[in-house]
Amino acid sequence: MSETSLQITGLSKSFGGVQAVMDVSFSLHPGELLALIGPNGAGKTTCFNMLNGQLKPDSGSVMLFSKETVGLKPADIWRLGVGRTFQITATYSSMTVCENVQMALLSDRQQLMSFTRRASRMYRPEALELLKQVGIVEQEDRPCSTLAYGDLKRVELAVALANNPRLLLMDEPTAGMAPKERVELMALTADIVKERNLSVLFTEHDMDVVFAHADRILVLNRGKLIADDTPENVRNNPEVRMVYLGTETEEIAHA
Repeated sequence: MSETSLQITGLSKSFGGVQAVMDVSFSLHPGELLALIGPNGAGKTTCFNMLNGQLKPDSGSVMLFSKETVGLKPADIWRLGVGRTFQITATYSSMTVCENVQMALLSDRQQLMSFTRRASRMYRPEALELLKQVGIVEQEDRPCSTLAYGDLKRVELAVALANNPRLLLMDEPTAGMAPKERVELMALTADIVKERNLSVLFTEHDMDVVFAHADRILVLNRGKLIADDTPENVRNNPEVRMVYLGTETEEIAHA
């Protein structure tokens, strides 16, 4: 696992007098599911948004496939081969399931402004293949506004895969889902990672999901990285267990 998809070095960000992320460094490799966890206010979202170009770090380096991305816009980073899903699903509710994926395919091929053909007919076979991969092809012609939340998460995953990414950033992929749906979505993601040799970085509050699927776990607390290790070692890390108080300590101990 010598090849590196993502190399983060000395990443820092402050807002006024608050240091949200402090000197964070880690790497991510092809075929690896890497979880980023921590209590509320730990700096997870800030860190995530700096990787995606939504925030510019005060200092540090983000090397994506050996290319520095600090200063690039999210769209530029997306075109380098990065897919993204969000904590709150971001789909076009008035469009069908298939049309949502077609829009992503059109964007990837830079044809959103082409009026030479009807957009609804373009890349439909490719869209259906992506929907088949995420297990929702039978709902291809349903408007997204009519879907259950778990199915919307699958549509969003198909959209994130439309640019054939090498790195997938997933912000709380199971948020708002029922327990069974969480298990199914992360099992599906793990299969896709293996099949495509993808790199995945995901944030997650559900410790069962984290410990069942992550190959490695990063733990942030008050902006600092306090652990970067295997699930088993993180579970038994005294500092990590002190950070997670009350019921969350029990979740880590028994996950």
